[in-house]
This record gives sequence, structure tokens and C-alpha cells, in this order.
Amino acid sequence: QVTLVESGGGLVQAGGSLRLSCAASGRTLSDSIMGWFRQAPGKEREFVAARTWSGSTTYYADSMKGRFTVSRDNAKNTVDLQMDNLKPEDTAVYYCAASDFVRFYSSAYYFRLTSYNYWGQGTQVTVSS
Repeated sequence: QVTLVESGGGLVQAGGSLRLSCAASGRTLSDSIMGWFRQAPGKEREFVAARTWSGSTTYYADSMKGRFTVSRDNAKNTVDLQMDNLKPEDTAVYYCAASDFVRFYSSAYYFRLTSYNYWGQGTQVTVSS
């Protein structure tokens, strides 16, 4: 069993930055596909970013390209989401997710909630205008 815990959320002004971290416990997430999703009030949970553990494959939602970067910290067994140039529309609860798969044969699977087996409890990000 894998437990994921997100941290790093908070309140930031538009144009600012935040760095979210996802810590895993239960087992090492070696070779796991890791994803970040978010859910704004009244909206469905949506894809933000995903990467293979090695980093050889990385995907971002179109609205996050160039602003968000997903990376990993081997020493801490964490996957981080660096968010720059934040906008009020980025306000949401951000969730970390992990898959039992090393790689998806189709890129479409990286974007799907159902592709991920483990989820964190979420961390709130609020961007003020």
C-alpha cells in the first residue's frame, strides 16, 4: 500500500510561485508513473502534469506548459510540482497520484484519473488577483 502526502500549498499573489511536494510512504515509488491533478470548486478534477519516474516521459496540460515543472527528489522519495507565474484560475486543491505502471503504451492514459491507483489528500492553492 502506498500513502501519498502533499505539502507546499498556500496563498500567493498572481504572478507568484509555489512549490508543491508529494511524499510517498509504504514503498519506494521507483518506476511509478506520478501525476498531479487539481480540482477547483464546482469543477471536475483535471490533469495538471505527469512523468515517468525516470523523467524520460513528461506531460503537461496545455495551460500549464511553460509555467509548471514536475520533478523528483530521489533522496526524499518525493515528486515536486514547481508552479510559476500563477494565475487566479490556478486556484484549486492539488492532488498527487501514483500508478502501479512503469509506462503507459498510449499517451492518453497519462491524462486519465482512472490510470492512477493511489491518491493524496490534496493541498489547497489559492492565487489572489
